[in-house]
Amino acid sequence: MQFSESWLRTLVDPDLSTDALAHALTMSGLEVEETEPVAPPFSGVVVAKVLEVAKHPNADRLNVCQVDAGTGTPLTIVCGAPNVAAGIKVPCAMVGAELPPSEPGGAPFAIKVGKLRGVESSGMLCSARELKLSEDHGGLLILPEDAPVGTNIRAYLDLDDTVFTVKLTPNKADCLSVLGVAREVAAITGAPLAALPGQGTVPKAAIADTFPVRISAPDGCGRFGGRIIRNVNAAAPSPRWMVERLERAGQRSISALVDITNYVMLELGQPLHVYDLNRLQGGIDVRFGRAGETLKLLNEQTVSLDESVLAITDASGPIGLAGIMGGDSTKAGLDTQNIFLEGAFFYPQAIQGRARKFNFGSDASHRFERGVDFDMNVRALERATQLVLDICGGQAGPLEDLVAKLPERKPVQMRVARAVKILGVPVTEAEMAEIFTRLGLSFVLRDGVFDVTPPSYRFDIEIEEDLIEEVARIYGFDRIPANPPVAASAMRSTQEGRRSQHVLRHAIAARDYQETVGFSFVDAEWEADFGGNANPIRLLNPIANQLAVMRSTLIGSLVSAARYNLNRKATRVRVFEIGRTYHRDDAVKSGELTVGGYRQPLTVTALAYGPVAEEQWGLPTRQIDFFDVKGDLEALLAPRAARFVKGEHPALHPGRSAAIEIDGKRVGWIGELHPRWLQKYDLPHAPVVFEIEAEALFDRDVPTYREISKFPPVARDIALVVPQDQAVQPLIDAMLAARADDLACRVVQDVALFDEFRPKAGSTGTSGGLGAQDKSLAFRVTLQDTAGTLQDETVDRAIAALVQRVGDAFGARLRA
Repeated sequence: MQFSESWLRTLVDPDLSTDALAHALTMSGLEVEETEPVAPPFSGVVVAKVLEVAKHPNADRLNVCQVDAGTGTPLTIVCGAPNVAAGIKVPCAMVGAELPPSEPGGAPFAIKVGKLRGVESSGMLCSARELKLSEDHGGLLILPEDAPVGTNIRAYLDLDDTVFTVKLTPNKADCLSVLGVAREVAAITGAPLAALPGQGTVPKAAIADTFPVRISAPDGCGRFGGRIIRNVNAAAPSPRWMVERLERAGQRSISALVDITNYVMLELGQPLHVYDLNRLQGGIDVRFGRAGETLKLLNEQTVSLDESVLAITDASGPIGLAGIMGGDSTKAGLDTQNIFLEGAFFYPQAIQGRARKFNFGSDASHRFERGVDFDMNVRALERATQLVLDICGGQAGPLEDLVAKLPERKPVQMRVARAVKILGVPVTEAEMAEIFTRLGLSFVLRDGVFDVTPPSYRFDIEIEEDLIEEVARIYGFDRIPANPPVAASAMRSTQEGRRSQHVLRHAIAARDYQETVGFSFVDAEWEADFGGNANPIRLLNPIANQLAVMRSTLIGSLVSAARYNLNRKATRVRVFEIGRTYHRDDAVKSGELTVGGYRQPLTVTALAYGPVAEEQWGLPTRQIDFFDVKGDLEALLAPRAARFVKGEHPALHPGRSAAIEIDGKRVGWIGELHPRWLQKYDLPHAPVVFEIEAEALFDRDVPTYREISKFPPVARDIALVVPQDQAVQPLIDAMLAARADDLACRVVQDVALFDEFRPKAGSTGTSGGLGAQDKSLAFRVTLQDTAGTLQDETVDRAIAALVQRVGDAFGARLRA
């Protein structure tokens, strides 16, 4: 909400400076975002009248003017403005005047006596741009004929005014007008509220003409008023005072009729609309739209209506979106002579979201969807009628006010004891009663309970807490002391076996990944592609069609982020996200949030794409692969060890992916993106992703003491022949498990695969004892003892025991 201080002070004039008034409004909940002077500092500029204009003898584009600036003697001033003419009144900068600098931060421009092409000039006639009042530099600023000569231009144009910009919360719709802000100032400061210009006067009806109106949708339109005004001069100029107030409120002057409706809306908060009476066909009917109906609006946009949109119609069909914008077919133009002036009350729920549905907004919809005073339309119509008659002339008909159904004002109770407890300060009943009186809230006090009836312009008072908030802000937030907490402080023990989400983020970022934050609602196609989820959790009211379901995986968001970067010429992408995913599940699992049968586990997902490292001379360029990302994940899990088990995931390559298991529980997946999604999502190379439950990364083993051997380790390599479909992990698990139940294997420290060999496809012979369906796996076994140096016999027994163990379990044999 934007308005000028001078306009506000015509309604309420507290004994406060501009800064103090802004502070008082802010402390009452109406945050003043900015106060800005309407004009920069300048001096020595007065109203002057041009007496004579003659061509400059030495310049074709200059004129020599005789100017009356109220000094008693005409001044000779050379002027090059194209609109200079005898008889006009303009701003004149006298000798010694200081004008605003031409560039920000520059020095003021001083006016001196000078010669222009041989003619002495004693001053300067000014344009609006030279005074920094606007960017108009097409000519001199022409002042009204009644402007008093010699008057300081700052006083005449009220340039010592200040523009207030107030940031309103959505519930303060009553302050979307100068009157509403004035009511607040009166309540805050105790200053009296002045009567509005024309208040109490009713324009007399000079004609008996009326226009038929019907309300077919009383649930959408509770009240509709209007009157006919004939023989208006729509081309009449808007008065300077009105244009000035509109401009300082951020509104551009358009025409007299439009300016009047905008002015009354800003003054009283009631949107109005003017129809060209000659373009209306039959009577007006306020009803909901019908499928197939279309309407061309004032902004030249054509919209399609349906049963959810409240429309203003006549015999020709829709002529306006109720509470949003009028139609082009009945708009009043500069040639309009007869008008129908309308002011209505539309229920907020009938307007909310409709403007956004058509991808635009308006000042009217901004007010109606928050709630407009349903007792204001008659008062606003009378005010606008008088302005039309004063500015455009004409004869007004009687005011017709059709009331269908108005909101019921139900009393709201507030307990004094409850208010004192919440506020934490001993506000008395008398102080609360005074606050309600100053706010214009009628009340009854019985046994420490206020029964408050909200006025017609307050749609934000519905529950007890709303009234307590009113008491707090008028009493003064700055008067409520800031007391330190009195609760005892307790030191919490740190969990050494668990790290925080913050620490985990830093750990992933240290592996060269950058964090992203995506929407929790995603495209249903992502769910089908990356989660194999044909029945996702759907939103009842999605903000967009492509954001209609809740995500069960974060892979889609990271693929989208990767594509976004690739489209902007990035060649290497490392991103991760920590967020909740959403699943249908009635079971409650440890560490997960479950609400209403929906499981919401915290999930960690990362994606790597492109070369392993930035291009450089020291390393050959190589694309990231499964094992690079697997190494990153194992570093995050350390010291815990994970098993990577063969499995299939709908988002991942079936031969280059694995399920992640910890302590026998599946906690996630890792692998390359499936080839079909590379083609669909236009990715030149396969990114590698992992997705794992956050709990698996939060938990970590507490370090335990283990004796470090002083004796050298021994490494032995063994090559085992197994069928080609034999997985490696079970072999490693079996050899490591032998340490616990075979005394000969107690010195085995580690077993690691370092080579695999398969016969060539189609080979019929054997190689080193390998059949066509066999493969050779080479393991490096590390052995070490804490009691002494290992002897060959001990090492041989351990290796033999390991070979026997895998031979018995899997049919493995040593390669010849």
